[in-house]
Amino acid sequence: MGRRHEVAEVRNRLSGSRLVTLTGVGGVGKTRLASHVAAEVRSAFADGVWLVELAGLDNSELLAQTVAEALEIRDHSSRGPLDILTEHLRDKRTLVILDNCEHLLPQCAVLADSLLRSAPDLKILATSRQVLGLPYEHTLAVPTLGLPSTGKPRLSLKSLARCDAVRLFTERAGAVLPGFSVTEANREAVERICRQLDGIPLGIELAVVRLRALSVQQLLERLDDRFQLLTAGSRAVLPRHQTLRALIDWSHVLCTGQERLLWARASVFTGGFDLEAAEGVCSGDGIRREEILDVVTGLVDKSVLLREEPHSTVRYRLLDTLRQYGREQLVAAGQTAPLQRRHRDYYRRLAAEARAELFGPSQVAWFARLHLEHTNLRTALEYSFAEHGEAETGLSMASDLLYHWITSYYLGEGRRWLDEGLAVCTEPNQVRARALWTNSWLAVIQSETAAAAAMLEESGKLGKRLADDSVVAYTALYSGMIAMYRGDAESAIGLYEEAVARHQAVNDPVGLALALIRLSLVHSFLGDSPRAIAFGEESLRVCDTYGEGWHRAYTTMALGIEVWRQGDARRAIELEKASLIFNRSLDDPLGVGVNLEVLAWIAATEEQYERAARLLGVLQTVWQAIGAPLSGYGHLVKYHDECESRTSRALGATAFRAAVRKGSRLSYGEALGYALEEHLAAAEPGGEDERPSPLTRRETEIAHLVAQGLSNKEIAATLVIAQRTAEGHIEHILSKLGFTSRAQVAVWVFEHDRAADGDERAPQGGP
Repeated sequence: MGRRHEVAEVRNRLSGSRLVTLTGVGGVGKTRLASHVAAEVRSAFADGVWLVELAGLDNSELLAQTVAEALEIRDHSSRGPLDILTEHLRDKRTLVILDNCEHLLPQCAVLADSLLRSAPDLKILATSRQVLGLPYEHTLAVPTLGLPSTGKPRLSLKSLARCDAVRLFTERAGAVLPGFSVTEANREAVERICRQLDGIPLGIELAVVRLRALSVQQLLERLDDRFQLLTAGSRAVLPRHQTLRALIDWSHVLCTGQERLLWARASVFTGGFDLEAAEGVCSGDGIRREEILDVVTGLVDKSVLLREEPHSTVRYRLLDTLRQYGREQLVAAGQTAPLQRRHRDYYRRLAAEARAELFGPSQVAWFARLHLEHTNLRTALEYSFAEHGEAETGLSMASDLLYHWITSYYLGEGRRWLDEGLAVCTEPNQVRARALWTNSWLAVIQSETAAAAAMLEESGKLGKRLADDSVVAYTALYSGMIAMYRGDAESAIGLYEEAVARHQAVNDPVGLALALIRLSLVHSFLGDSPRAIAFGEESLRVCDTYGEGWHRAYTTMALGIEVWRQGDARRAIELEKASLIFNRSLDDPLGVGVNLEVLAWIAATEEQYERAARLLGVLQTVWQAIGAPLSGYGHLVKYHDECESRTSRALGATAFRAAVRKGSRLSYGEALGYALEEHLAAAEPGGEDERPSPLTRRETEIAHLVAQGLSNKEIAATLVIAQRTAEGHIEHILSKLGFTSRAQVAVWVFEHDRAADGDERAPQGGP
């Protein structure tokens, strides 16, 4: 793996300090070192190790929000993100890695100080080109990779290969030239190249790419020539800065004209991009759309763009150092403003297309895509609200992203964008009317019904003045939710029925399904079973006509409540589990929470009190994370209270508290497995026979390929991932299992599979 001494040093400093900052020049390997440390210390932090990537964040006001998102905190309350973070971390033993802090240094320092003061068991590992400057901060300057000794006697080839810089050179050269190794013939050139590059990992990786066209000796000669030309620069600049800059300059010069154009233009993206985005934003003025793929491929081959494959989707990313370099080229060419505008326009269209495709078979794929593009969507919104005359476009875009806000970690952020837009865009037009009812739903979910009602009143008036039936329909729908929240069921029914009629008139299946679900719930609540079932079944027909899944899951949840009320527990469980499986796949915590509620109620009425209590314990964790119990479904609280009272009486106070505590200690994945009864062994979590795998699903897959004897390159080809990605996974596998060789991994796979076969269950892995 390399860096073993540095990993040990960081671990040692973390044991004695709550804030450790890794410093060093860009490209020296700070992030990679932090990742290695995270893998090794994970078991020491019961509540997890979380990586917060800040390189793509330009707006310091969103720092706390970004950290909350990285920690997967889905708080639907209206509290500020710093308050949410503080509350979430207060009693948790957690390591948070703040990666690339240098451009947000004062804000990161304030945030770290606030969190560390309020959360006694929290530790922070930061990476930055500068220290944060806090008095209790421990720092470690990340050195460049170890270089071969220049003394006598001369190192053997085996000893030379163990030097970190040479090891990295050899590994990367092997990816370019299969079978490459350091020999007596090339060892001197390899050593000199590593020295020329000061052992900077990024420098070595960029240089080795040239072995596609050059021999090792030629590469060395070109490096000599290049750096000699640049040594006349400022003596005030550290040599390693000169070296890295020179190498990036050289990589830039060796790119084709189109590759240089694309490098600069790609710097407007934040958090990565896919091929379609590159075609939409970067084509034109020297690169035809049909040429983008070849140009992207060229930049991947030159290690300028990193190829990644999250969720079977290929994306590309510039390392932060290379992104900054590209930005400089864009500024020098006077193209920053036009490219930022093209970037905004592309993601504006993407948001609109996602809204249009919301109700259909591609729904989940769109939710996943928007999640991957969140930082780019945020950048597009920032541009819209910062540029004169563009705020209305930003407000419309924020409205289009309604389902992105409510099905992800970003509800609070969505509310803030809409609030900002409504404060600026006061023209009484359709954009404002739609933004008002959109924002009202977010407010309802946050249990801020007074604010929601005020927005709906204005939206309704605007809708009628503009003769916009869609606006009036949604105003009626969400006004019905508020009426139900306030206990006025009859008014709610009237408003829901108005919403149904208006949504049918404008042929809007999204609003229609929502209104039908609410009608089913309110009639069930009033004891009118025939109508509750009828409206639920009508909603199912609407969803099935369009091949839609998310609203269907909520409809199934509503029907499950009514079927349970009728006394058919078995059928109710089937309905709730089907809904829960979909909500889990979408990672919708609100839907999951309601499903778990109903399953707990059913367990209590079936006298499965231990199970009911554990599910209530799980719900404590779920609702605390969301920040608003039964958000938008407040009228169902009476069922929760009845379940809790009944279960507590049946078990007795002591046994009830113990069972609730067991449920609250389950991880999210374990809790859902328990609710779905996927593994009967989960009924007694933490038993001696449980030996869950420490590896994720992807790591388990790669471990099996290692056991089959595949090389890193073959594993990458088999899984269609970058070889560097495969190597990173293997490093994590070795670290997690405490091994030093691939042979040990193979033995572990054999024994683990045999144990799983004996237990008649498959190996378990994390998400």
